Amino acid sequence: MAEQFVAELPQTAHLYINAEGTGDYPSVQAAVDAVMEDNQIPTVIHLAPGIYRERVVISGNKPRITLKGEDPKKTVISNGYYAGMTWENGDVTTTFRTGTVTVYANHFTAEGITFENSYDGVSGSGGRQALALYAAGEHHIYRNCRFTGGQDTLYAREGSQYFGQCYIDGDVDFIFGGARAVFEECHIYCKNPTPEDQGRKGYIAAPSTPVNQKYGFLFYHCKVTGNFAPGTIYLGRPWHPASDPYYVGYCVFKECDLGEIIIPEGWKQMGGYQVETNRLYEYGNKGPGAGAHEKRRQLTDAQAADCTPERVLGFTV
Repeated sequence: MAEQFVAELPQTAHLYINAEGTGDYPSVQAAVDAVMEDNQIPTVIHLAPGIYRERVVISGNKPRITLKGEDPKKTVISNGYYAGMTWENGDVTTTFRTGTVTVYANHFTAEGITFENSYDGVSGSGGRQALALYAAGEHHIYRNCRFTGGQDTLYAREGSQYFGQCYIDGDVDFIFGGARAVFEECHIYCKNPTPEDQGRKGYIAAPSTPVNQKYGFLFYHCKVTGNFAPGTIYLGRPWHPASDPYYVGYCVFKECDLGEIIIPEGWKQMGGYQVETNRLYEYGNKGPGAGAHEKRRQLTDAQAADCTPERVLGFTV
C-alpha cells in the first residue's frame, strides 16, 4: 500500500486568504482549523479586503493566532445569528452561540478587521441579543478593529483583553461580561436603531465581574458619541448572571470625552442590583456628558493611580 501523507500547516506561519476562497485556504475558519493544536509558533492569517460571510470559532487549543486585515472598513467578518433563531436541527440559538467570531484561545490578536453581527434586531423571533465577538481567553489584543451590532455586540466573558483605537457600536449592554478588559482611545458609538424614537434609552456597559476579581472594565481616553437623543444613554448597569450575588460589576470611565447623550444619573440598577453596591466609577472625564455627584461616584487620585491598563490586564501592551 502506498504511504499516506497528511497536509500540514506551512512552516512559514503566515497564511493568506481572500473572500473569494482562492487563497491558501477557502475560508477564515479553514485557515484556523489548519493551525496545529497547542501551537507554539505565532501564526498570522492575512485577510485580503472583502466581506467574509461566516462564523469563526477559535478553540482553546489554538493559541497564538493573529487575524490581520489591511483596513477595518474594507475587511469584514460578518454573520447575522441572533438569540431565538432556530437551527436546522430544531434547536433554538442562545445569546452565547450567536457570535460572529468566538475566541476561547489565549494569546490571540486581531488587527484591521471589522467584526460584524448584521442582525437587524427586528426580524425573526426571540430576543435582540446578537454578538459580534465572544472573547474568553487570556492576553487578547485587538488594534484598529471595528465591532458593530445592536444589543450585546461585544461579550468580554472572561480572561484579559485589550482594545486599542477600536470602534464599538450598539444600543443595549453592548459591551458586557466578566473579563479584565481595557478599552483605550476607542470610539464608543451608541447606535439608536430607531432614531425617531427620542425617548429610547440605551446602556453602554454591563459588567459581570466576579466578586473576588479586583478589576473589570476600564474605558481610558475613550470618546463616547451616538445618534440617541441628549440625556438618554447610561454609562452602564451591573449584570448579575442568573441573579448570582457573587458578581460585583467593575467598570471605570477614566479621562474620557462623554457626549451629551449621557444621562445625568450616569448609571442604572439592573435586576434589583443597585449601582452603589457595585464598583461603578468615573475619573477625570470631560465633555457635556460628564458629571460628578452622589450618583456618579469618582475615584480618588490614589485609586485612579492604581487603575491603569497594565494593572487591569496583568500584562503590558
